[in-house]
Amino acid sequence: MRCTTLLCAAALTAVTTLGVTAPPPDPDDRRLATFYQQKIVWGPCPASHPAVMRCGTLTVPLDHANPAQGTIELALSRIPATGTHRLGSVVLNYGGPGASGAKGTAERYDRWQDLARSYDMVGFDPRGIARSSPISCGGALPLVGTEYMAATELLKATEAANRACESRTGPILHHVGTADVARDLDVLRAALGEPKLNYVGASYGTRIGAVYAAQFPRRVGRMVLDGVDTLSKPVTEQALEVTKGQQLAFEGFVTWCTAQPGCVFEGTEPRKAVEKTERLVARLDETPLRTAAGEEFTGQSLALAIENGLYRTTDWPELARGLGLLERNGDITSLAALAEPEADNEGAALTVVNCADYTDRGAGDAAAVQRKLDTLLPEFRKASPIFGRGELSETELCHGQPRADRFVADIDHPGAPPMLLVGVRNDPATPYSWTEEMARRLGSAVVVDYRGHGHTGYTHSTCVKRHVDRFMLTGRLPEGNAGKGEDAGWVGGNTVCPAEEVNAKGK
Repeated sequence: MRCTTLLCAAALTAVTTLGVTAPPPDPDDRRLATFYQQKIVWGPCPASHPAVMRCGTLTVPLDHANPAQGTIELALSRIPATGTHRLGSVVLNYGGPGASGAKGTAERYDRWQDLARSYDMVGFDPRGIARSSPISCGGALPLVGTEYMAATELLKATEAANRACESRTGPILHHVGTADVARDLDVLRAALGEPKLNYVGASYGTRIGAVYAAQFPRRVGRMVLDGVDTLSKPVTEQALEVTKGQQLAFEGFVTWCTAQPGCVFEGTEPRKAVEKTERLVARLDETPLRTAAGEEFTGQSLALAIENGLYRTTDWPELARGLGLLERNGDITSLAALAEPEADNEGAALTVVNCADYTDRGAGDAAAVQRKLDTLLPEFRKASPIFGRGELSETELCHGQPRADRFVADIDHPGAPPMLLVGVRNDPATPYSWTEEMARRLGSAVVVDYRGHGHTGYTHSTCVKRHVDRFMLTGRLPEGNAGKGEDAGWVGGNTVCPAEEVNAKGK
């Protein structure tokens, strides 16, 4: 599953997280000296990685506040700089929570060729993810069908998942919040020999970057946060905003499809095409189809398939093909593949990390949860008949869990140097308003406002890529469009990148 949004529509459960507010890190803590003094030994990578890449590990304390409790190892990968004008290292994170940075850097090798002339590009698996002491719940997470559960059934499922996650994962389960990840990131910075951290984070990776900037403001180098996450919005508000963002993104896809020869919606008025899809979701909720494996394909399965197909415009043609196959002959093979739930670790990490960061703890007992869901459902369905029901089911994500670390929620003008934020107006996962929110919270951010489509801007816009690469290579931030008038893109000093046309191949 390619979902990297903050709260994927498939994931709904809660697990036990440490309910203690973490103290600010002490850079002079002598107990951490051995971690900060280590050097990374780079060696061969798995055969699936490009031959030029190198891989290694980094040892970090399980608990930075109590290093004697034990250690864990983080998996790393590196694309060595190819040019002679070296600027050091850039650390990369691709989102989730749950995405592997080590493997992800190998998969995105070509993306970084321009920056890799001057930088070593370094990916890492955050703690609890992929090859860095992975969280496991043994398949106990209710990743599908939660939209149809009554509150009593839902809470029973989450309680069972709590027990499974705890028994299968062990102590790391209590130390995977973003504050912990950011402290690991500072150890990585030191092990790379960098006085300051140069960093590019996407989606959830922007939360990591913001938390790092709040913890270690004097150690921030050149930092880019693309597809900006929220830091403090209540879970219900997040879910409603994501619902609206997904609807907006789908309408953009539909408009594109109506103009493409042979596309499922070719020649249809966009509003009618959207309404047709809404009716299809409702019909499949009433009468699901069956996949080749005999599993139900419901309206919510279709909604998840559409959501995942909106993240990259290069996936639009495949999404259109799948919708066409469904309409013409009831073939759901392609759409069912798009709707596959996360694997054990990916789904578990998404839930556990978010619950470690979010202070929202749900509505109370089963009766209160049911009243809340019943009350909110009309508002969510109004926002999107396609996506609203699934997003609402996530609002009890951390129900009943101990108090979370408030560090993320309390970030406020930490004094970090200027950094670059990229927001996408039609992003299906991280609404543009979250970019504005984080810019206000950090107090030292310059915003690039991409008026196009897809999740994150770097791979969807040559204009965004130009600004990001220039900042990372020269330190020069965009200056905004001040004085050019509204028609030219002046929006509060932000730099506007116009929407790029998406061709028939989604490029």
